[in-house]
Amino acid sequence: MFKSVLVANRGEIACRVFRTAKRMGIKALAVYSEADANALHVREADEAMLIGPAAARESYLDQDKVLAAARAMGAEAIHPGYGFLSENAEFAEAVVAAGMIWIGAPPASIRAMGLKDAAKKLMVGAGVPVTPGYMGEDQTPSHLKAQADAIGYPVLIKAVAGGGGKGMRRVDEAGAFLDALASCQREAASSFGDDRVLIEKYILSPRHIEVQVFGDSHGEVVHLYERDCSLQRRHQKVIEEAPAPGMDAATRAAVTEAAVKAAKAVRYVGAGTIEFIADASEGLKADRIWFMEMNTRLQVEHPVTESITGVDLVEWQFRAAAGEAVPLKQADIPMNGWAMEARLYAEDPANGFLPSIGKLEHFVLPDDIRVDTGVYEGGEVSQFYDPMIAKLIVHETSREAAAARLADACGEVEVWPVRTNAGFLVRCLEHPSFVSGDVDTGFIAREEGALISSRPSEIARIAALTLMADSQHLAPKPGRADFDTPWQADADNVATGFRLNAPRRALYRALIGGETTTGSLLSRQDGDFSWDVEIDGERRLSRSQARTVEVEGLGSVGYRGTWIETDGLVFDRGWAWKVTKPRFSGAAGGSASDGALRAPMPGKIVAAPVKAGDAVVKGQPVVVLEAMKMEHALTAPFDGIVGEIGVAVGDQVTADAVLAVVEAPD
Repeated sequence: MFKSVLVANRGEIACRVFRTAKRMGIKALAVYSEADANALHVREADEAMLIGPAAARESYLDQDKVLAAARAMGAEAIHPGYGFLSENAEFAEAVVAAGMIWIGAPPASIRAMGLKDAAKKLMVGAGVPVTPGYMGEDQTPSHLKAQADAIGYPVLIKAVAGGGGKGMRRVDEAGAFLDALASCQREAASSFGDDRVLIEKYILSPRHIEVQVFGDSHGEVVHLYERDCSLQRRHQKVIEEAPAPGMDAATRAAVTEAAVKAAKAVRYVGAGTIEFIADASEGLKADRIWFMEMNTRLQVEHPVTESITGVDLVEWQFRAAAGEAVPLKQADIPMNGWAMEARLYAEDPANGFLPSIGKLEHFVLPDDIRVDTGVYEGGEVSQFYDPMIAKLIVHETSREAAAARLADACGEVEVWPVRTNAGFLVRCLEHPSFVSGDVDTGFIAREEGALISSRPSEIARIAALTLMADSQHLAPKPGRADFDTPWQADADNVATGFRLNAPRRALYRALIGGETTTGSLLSRQDGDFSWDVEIDGERRLSRSQARTVEVEGLGSVGYRGTWIETDGLVFDRGWAWKVTKPRFSGAAGGSASDGALRAPMPGKIVAAPVKAGDAVVKGQPVVVLEAMKMEHALTAPFDGIVGEIGVAVGDQVTADAVLAVVEAPD
């Protein structure tokens, strides 16, 4: 076994590989960019080396710099993690040529499966069923459109070198094909350096089923059962589980046999995943599951497979790379219980899931489950890399228990001021359709309105009022048992209803989530300080203590803040709400949009499909911004005329910069 390993990656996967390396007595080496100088993976490494600027192309994707760092630190082996160089055959060859051990698939296997069109042709030859589509060399837009027309809509355009949900577009009608193709090709060229695409028939009730396979250099290939990754948003996986709900023994046997056959066809070594798409309109059936692609690396969702099998896949990778045989025979690999994983992203569901960047001033994750993360409180989420900040993984005896426990775990997440999708994950996990296993890849798109919080819940509003009152004149002063006088009302306090020898009641307002909440509060002193709160005609007892507000009949929510300055945070089942004093300006309601389209984050302009003077309709793209490896279309807020466009394709822009202005017609 080698004595040192360099992880040519960053974030949670680097930290994950380090855990196994250190347990096995292997020295853990890291590389980092200027943006990651204080990153968690740098802190957890035994030794780390700076390799370049923040941009991935100048650091993590620069093969020469990575190899030079490996040599300088005396690395005997290189683990690529996932993403970046993990499926780069040239890099794998360069590692071996430099005299180091490559912990990954053989370069020939990477090449065979790296291009989706070639991989499908190979699978057809190996007898593995594939989805109908076009995988030809003619990439002219007119020819691709003709092929899509012949296949029949809806179709899916996919980058041949794609992965991770990048470079994919669903097209429902012929008229939208060319625009979707251009967008897909731009994203593919930017993410993978290859703008070629293939076209597949889009399955209307699709399930995403994948099989974990593992091979060794002695010709043995085993599977570690299947995972279901159907809960997706825009082709990006959100929640994964193992095993797949509704999978019977016959269908499992068919899909795992096909996966092993696919891996053997390319003489696979190491951890890999064979991805299938299933038509779930009539449940999972062996003859309705087709090969999609193979990922020749470790997957983000590998912890759910580890949970049900008890296998450390990273340790298996190390042993296979060192020439050892697969540790277990197929018949000896167990499948116990049910595991689920939720991807915690730095993004704002209430604002179109835009990535959220910045310092993690408050960062609390559950401590009673497996958590794979690459950040810490006080660290930063950078604009330069993927916005996933943690994976939350649970293992229970049943699917129902796993879903409930993972929902509770996501509900314990407290992050600020960076926004996360924790509350959105809770709603996904508690949705009746998900709980019953009745989901497909279109579930989130269909139910998105119910999954996103549009306003604070009743318990969050009561908590806001309680904390606001605690922080103001009705609460006892520190070191005193009495209350301030009734004549100390301020702009937020209305008549207190002061009477001698009677409990004191006041009307309070708190601004939470941009919404002013008003309630009547009656102070109590029955041992602990508490409030009798009346809101929306309902009266409930609330008590604040130890970072928690407990509300009778509703449960409890977390909070953060000194409350001396009358502002703070309320955390309600994953949702984070800012609480402040409302400011009264006399204006009624919010103002309409002024038509200015502002950059939601720093990024690069990749398209400007309209020009000054053009008429646009509400929702029509005006400029397209690329940031955090994704394209974000800024659309017209109303029907109008483009007054000006202040940027050009290729421009780098800062957050909140005005990119264009749409003027309302006279």
